[in-house]
Amino acid sequence: MILLGPPGAGKGTQAQRLIETRGMVQLSTGDMLRAAVKAGTPVGCEARAIMERGELVPDSIVSGLIDEALAKTPCATGIIFDGYPRTLAQAESLDALLTAHGRHLDRVIELAVDEDALVDRITGRFSCARCGAGYHDRNKRPRVEGVCDVCGSTEFRRRPDDTEETVRTRMAEYRAKTAPILPVYEARGLVARVDGMAPIEEVEREIAALLPA
Repeated sequence: MILLGPPGAGKGTQAQRLIETRGMVQLSTGDMLRAAVKAGTPVGCEARAIMERGELVPDSIVSGLIDEALAKTPCATGIIFDGYPRTLAQAESLDALLTAHGRHLDRVIELAVDEDALVDRITGRFSCARCGAGYHDRNKRPRVEGVCDVCGSTEFRRRPDDTEETVRTRMAEYRAKTAPILPVYEARGLVARVDGMAPIEEVEREIAALLPA
């Protein structure tokens, strides 16, 4: 299945719920690229500057990462594509990759969002530098200021691209490049839309209702 929506729409959160409840595997191109950046791989070095400008990395890099991940995942394991494909070219590439690995696409779910609310959601988020627990300036402060609720660390971090300018750039790119792929999947009867601004539990329930029991 594919989870669509601009960065910050909640794709990663919902993918994690599906992993926990259904044993699926999440392939998030954003996470895969950030891991490559952190590891200092050639792909990571190439992608770093592009990501920090809020632009999309070249399709050749993204498709290569997806191909490698598919090869490592057992065919019986369900896969969630988080934030991929983003363009018509990537959608065509994904079809070819799935066919090559003996798989097919079952469902495309779009998390619909409000741009201004999304800007607030993203620019206010930060995480524990040690365990990765997520927080927000207004909506989810640590219980003890400056101390992680989960592991007790006092070090936090923010993504360098979590700025209003970057968020709005990505929204514009999403509208211009990703929205056009929806009619392709709609013609195949695969698309369903969920309110991405609803509470996490409600979004989870709506997604579960769209999937096989």
